[in-house]
Amino acid sequence: MLVKQILKAKGSNGVTIATPETKVTDIAVILTSQKIGVVVISSDQKTAQGIVSERDIVRAIAERGMSSLGLVAADIMTCKVETCSRDATADQILLIMSERRFRHMPVLENNKLIGLITQGDVVKAKLSQLSMEKVAMENMIMGC
Repeated sequence: MLVKQILKAKGSNGVTIATPETKVTDIAVILTSQKIGVVVISSDQKTAQGIVSERDIVRAIAERGMSSLGLVAADIMTCKVETCSRDATADQILLIMSERRFRHMPVLENNKLIGLITQGDVVKAKLSQLSMEKVAMENMIMGC
């Protein structure tokens, strides 16, 4: 299963973008109101300069105290963003996410942001694939 198939199944690009100047409190509101775990940071709405996750906000509070809520995305974002292409496999993505301990990965095409894939998206797709394979095997065994 490829990332492009998972993105197609999601039905939209599913990327919430904020600028590097967006306040941390505003990002927290976005994460909460949209029930998401990450916001991609981009000045041009096309490239991923960074990511701010719930974990980044918690880490900032732990390191800097409540004053970190007055900071902006550029101050707390994860700058080294792992990305993938539409042609990456689900297994490749799960391995990278597991090894590097993160759950969200921007998808790029020609260095432009086209989507966001989550660990949950990949697991859901893999479970669906396994279910279809199970049915196919059962039908084969039963001679259908």
